[in-house]
Amino acid sequence: MQVTTTSGKYSVKHFPDTIQKWKKEGNYFYFYTSTTILELRVISDKIVRFRYAADGQFQRDFSYAVSEKLEESPEYFEIREWADSFEIITTAIRVFVARENLRITITDIAGRIINQDETGFHWQYYLQKGGKIVYCTKLVQEGEAFYGLGDKPTDLNLRGKRLENFGTDAYGYNKDTDPLYRNIPFYYGLHNGIGYGIFFDNTFRTLFDFGKEREDVTSFWARGGEMNYYFIYGPELLKVAESYARITGTAELPPLWALGYHQCRWSYFPDTKVKEIAKTFRDKGIPCDALYLDIDYMEGFRCFTWSREYFPDPKGLLAGLAADGFKTVVIIDPGIKVDPDYPVYQELLQKGYACKRADGAPMEGDVWPGKCVFPDFTDPKVRDWWSGLFKDLTANGVRGVWNDMNEPAVFELGTFPEDVRHDYDGENVSHRKAHNVYGHLMSKATAAGLKRHLMPHRPFVITRSAYSGTQRWTSVWTGDNISSWEHLWLASVQCQRLSVSGLSFAGSDIGGFIGEPDGELYTRWIQLGAFHPLMRTHSASNETGFNQDPWSFGPEYEAVVKSFIQLRYRLLPYIYTTFWQYAAYGTPMLRPLAFVAQNDPNTHDLNHEWMLGDSLLISHVSEPGMTSKSVYLPEGTWFYYFNDERFTGGQAVTVPTPLAEMPLFVKGGSVVAQYPDMEYVGQKKIMEMILQVYHGEGTTHSILYEDAGDHYAYKTGQYNLIRFKQTADAKQFRLKKKFVGRYEADYTHHRVRVHGLPFTPKEYVLDGAVQPLLPQHFVQGVVELKLEREFEELILR
Repeated sequence: MQVTTTSGKYSVKHFPDTIQKWKKEGNYFYFYTSTTILELRVISDKIVRFRYAADGQFQRDFSYAVSEKLEESPEYFEIREWADSFEIITTAIRVFVARENLRITITDIAGRIINQDETGFHWQYYLQKGGKIVYCTKLVQEGEAFYGLGDKPTDLNLRGKRLENFGTDAYGYNKDTDPLYRNIPFYYGLHNGIGYGIFFDNTFRTLFDFGKEREDVTSFWARGGEMNYYFIYGPELLKVAESYARITGTAELPPLWALGYHQCRWSYFPDTKVKEIAKTFRDKGIPCDALYLDIDYMEGFRCFTWSREYFPDPKGLLAGLAADGFKTVVIIDPGIKVDPDYPVYQELLQKGYACKRADGAPMEGDVWPGKCVFPDFTDPKVRDWWSGLFKDLTANGVRGVWNDMNEPAVFELGTFPEDVRHDYDGENVSHRKAHNVYGHLMSKATAAGLKRHLMPHRPFVITRSAYSGTQRWTSVWTGDNISSWEHLWLASVQCQRLSVSGLSFAGSDIGGFIGEPDGELYTRWIQLGAFHPLMRTHSASNETGFNQDPWSFGPEYEAVVKSFIQLRYRLLPYIYTTFWQYAAYGTPMLRPLAFVAQNDPNTHDLNHEWMLGDSLLISHVSEPGMTSKSVYLPEGTWFYYFNDERFTGGQAVTVPTPLAEMPLFVKGGSVVAQYPDMEYVGQKKIMEMILQVYHGEGTTHSILYEDAGDHYAYKTGQYNLIRFKQTADAKQFRLKKKFVGRYEADYTHHRVRVHGLPFTPKEYVLDGAVQPLLPQHFVQGVVELKLEREFEELILR
């Protein structure tokens, strides 16, 4: 035992002693010391859960993060006894449990160390607040890099940093501010080409040290609850991400319009201002699908109400917007105004659904409406009640909801006092345990309400606070950022980190929420945001009177901004396919280069370069006045999007960065599907699907997913998977298409555009029929053909 001091009192650190007995129950193994029990559960050949009972008594086995669909499916496992350890072996890994002290060593089948305890599990009693502080310390392997943990505003590689999860309203945060809004206790380790993950499923305040205190040790601990973590073996980092999604659940497909452009401001009011904004978008032909209403649409900031002065006819307003192609998203905060004449407040108190202090009084705190009480979203009855409140909003035409201030945030106090009690699905706990899941459960209840009342349409929810597993029902954004070049950099790394932390459907407030960007900064931010899954401009314009709309910076910037929003809409089939990969398998939509080229050590510390899906590599312009940028390209062939210049990967290349361009590359061998230009999703029937095909050596594969873009028929088979196989060399190009599905798309043909051919073809063979290539088939160095949708094989030679 090790003695430390805390507030003048001795607090003893306890460590497990020698294993005295063990037993096996199915895929569970139990190891008993004199005081401690280790429960080791083999979930799959690559996923093992470790759970410790420090005093020999396990707590309730309950999780808000773990998916109900998680299946135990190990192909094979057995236990072997050795003189100094027990070995549990699967087809992929070996787990060694030391007899002396329960320390864990995990290797691959060949015996290479993947992850290894230093002191391993230990604990101390939390004398000031009760319960235990539980710890786990592990050795840092040579050259190890660490990633993940959600929205941390720092370098992607977390080596040498200490970070904390405690949802915080971090208004105007900066680089390295910690903690922020989201609580994702999941990280990756990468060393010697081996990738793994650790998900520490504990909702108390959790901390992670990646070699900051001791450079050869990493540790994670929580100020309460159990040491309960999942070990995930890759060895590929993307496979770790997919296994994490297997544990915590995958997203549902959003409505296609939610992947379009969103415009938001604090606040657009009155209704005439909203109509003016909508009209300007359509008059200027700038694509936009969603307009947001911030807190000023309400009557005195009372949730689920409409301002009689500013929005006297909400149903008529939203119907008019819908007729012009706009979906309306409204903000809903957790604070319910203390007002005896306000029905939501009356019902909340009458039903006993408000969070309470330890003495039983409702928790009260000031937020935008003034004095408020707060629903206890950890109570399933409260979640069901909250879901029902969205009926009137959806009846008025609301199509999406934005949950804000749900860390939870309280003016002056910061958040709830720790003595506040929560139901926690029947457990009755303090706010210390419930804090990090409060916003998680609010957004869950919101999504359930929208799904109930919008059926058959798919809901759209965006939340500020989240816990692991929130991806099952909501999107997120990076919070109250600042109009600065540093925050443009942060937006890039935060969205990459959120993506590999399970929350791909993420974006930032384009242009910055606080302050005023100039035209160059806003334009560069739009370019970055065009390649984030959520693309939303948002600003605190009520504070400055400044309008941060796409046309606010003059004609030169407006033209470039418009061109990139248009590019976003052309890329919707590709982005939607990438979202389908995320929804079906948990594959991150944004992929740092370390995740796609982990065996290349040059990628491990990169922050600027990342991929959207399988084919697009992006590096944003990160400084004012930048005229060129060096970009590292992984191994392979790459084409610069704007002029088809070919580059060989495995090196850094320099490209010019005029205002109208950004570093954007397409991977050789890719098929990137595109739509014709549109101003909003559903504006017109898509009669032509464009296939941008990029030459690559050897054999490559691409995929296109399509369905109706809304509704749930895709869950009963109403979708198409179109797989492309490209085989090419220096003299011949072959593209085969395999179609599987039952969705009847509108388009009748493909416009196939083949880029980067290393030879000049004389003819093409379409499904066995030879045709000559004519001058009109060559357009600016690209071979372009109009083919029937049903074509199966195209050969150029």
